[in-house]
Amino acid sequence: MGGSTPPNSPAPDATPAAARTGALDINEVFRGGGRSVEFLDQINKASIVMLGEAGIVPHPVAGRIASGIAQVIAKERASPRQRSADYLDYEPRLTAVVGPDASRLHTGRSRQDIASAIARMNLRDGLLKELEALVTAREKLLAVASRHTETIIPAYTHGVQAQPTTFAHYLHALAEALGRETERMQQAYQRVNRNPLGAAALATSSFPIDRERLAVLLGFEGLVENAYDANHLAPVDSALDVASALAIAAVQIGQFAQDIHAQYSEPVPWFMLATGELTGVSSIMPQKRNPAALEQLRAQSSIMLGEMQAVFLIAHNIRTGMFDYRCYDPVPCARPLQVFKLLQQVVDGIVVNKARALAEVQADYSTTTEIADALLQKADVPFRIGHHFASKLTDYGRAQGLKLHEIPHAEAARIYEAGTKQAFPLSETDFRNVISAEHMVFGRRGIGGPQLAEVDRMLSNERASVASDRAWLKDRSDYRARAEASLDQAFAVLAGG
Repeated sequence: MGGSTPPNSPAPDATPAAARTGALDINEVFRGGGRSVEFLDQINKASIVMLGEAGIVPHPVAGRIASGIAQVIAKERASPRQRSADYLDYEPRLTAVVGPDASRLHTGRSRQDIASAIARMNLRDGLLKELEALVTAREKLLAVASRHTETIIPAYTHGVQAQPTTFAHYLHALAEALGRETERMQQAYQRVNRNPLGAAALATSSFPIDRERLAVLLGFEGLVENAYDANHLAPVDSALDVASALAIAAVQIGQFAQDIHAQYSEPVPWFMLATGELTGVSSIMPQKRNPAALEQLRAQSSIMLGEMQAVFLIAHNIRTGMFDYRCYDPVPCARPLQVFKLLQQVVDGIVVNKARALAEVQADYSTTTEIADALLQKADVPFRIGHHFASKLTDYGRAQGLKLHEIPHAEAARIYEAGTKQAFPLSETDFRNVISAEHMVFGRRGIGGPQLAEVDRMLSNERASVASDRAWLKDRSDYRARAEASLDQAFAVLAGG
């Protein structure tokens, strides 16, 4: 999680960097993942601007502190070694530049609300990156689907061929599912992007801290209002909110990887990946083309699911105010980004053998459902009677080693008449039409089916949804960019340019 950066960060009540637990330096282990150090700098800049504007820190002193913060930031950026995001590590560096007045920066604050703010800034930063990657994957799915609205494929239930559909219908289903993930992550973002800073430890302070101003300067869109909630309840459910959405995405992407991978057991798959970077040749068997990217997509999705479950386990069965859930980067985005970008590559590499897919449909009896429907529609034969006949017809054909379209019309009529004592109401032309995959797929009439007009409608709606999500991403990114520019301007003025 988070590359080589440890997944946790110092608890606001953790031992200072100079202290030791045996031979273990807590802050050597927990330095904060994501952009925690950068976000601490932003928090400090916003805090001194607010303190100066509110008159809590005299303006000249606030200016000197701001100048010192700028010098510390410059030193951080010049140093290749990542600094700790723990404020107790930070304050001595600022004091070395400013003197004792540096501690005024911490007026009305606690490491509790600083940690809560950093966690939320990491969460929202990760969500925007993940959302961008997920939206791109959906765009790619829709692009492939648009090329396959007439590509008939087998679909499966219980791992057995069930009914035919189109590849566009299948891919739209996945795109729609991932659209719900996008919606969940957007909703999580709205709940995450609330300011806890100014809550202090849990009950605010005697200083008139302007929490609304801090929210504006840091790009938050409101407050986690209750100070106790801000540091002790909301940090838990906000992380779980994000982890839950990502866990569901991991499951769905894993299902997709399995759908493709299952085809590789066939000598001639109809659904596979292009040879090249996404596949590999066996080290001993030259004929084998191993779907390495699929295996990685499935494996990484499973690991991602495990990491999201770990977020729940860490927060489970503990008292408020404990160390366990106090991560600066509570749901690192490295793994989800890896999975979403690998999904993009896999979608780009999809190869469908259209003729082979249709042959797979025709090799089985997946269109017999339509016989029962046609008997009901054309001759008012009760569905269960038609269903029973279609089942008997299937048993006969398989016993004779025949495919459905190879069964003579006369034999179909004989089986029907033997079971019902009535004449078979479908002519040979009707029978051949009814059992064709094209008739079954493109003759659907229900909302959400694979018929061309309906798939075109759904793809159009999904493209509009993706465009709306792109606009949402831009709006959120622009909002944060404006807030950061406003903070930098106010801070620069305070620091003397």
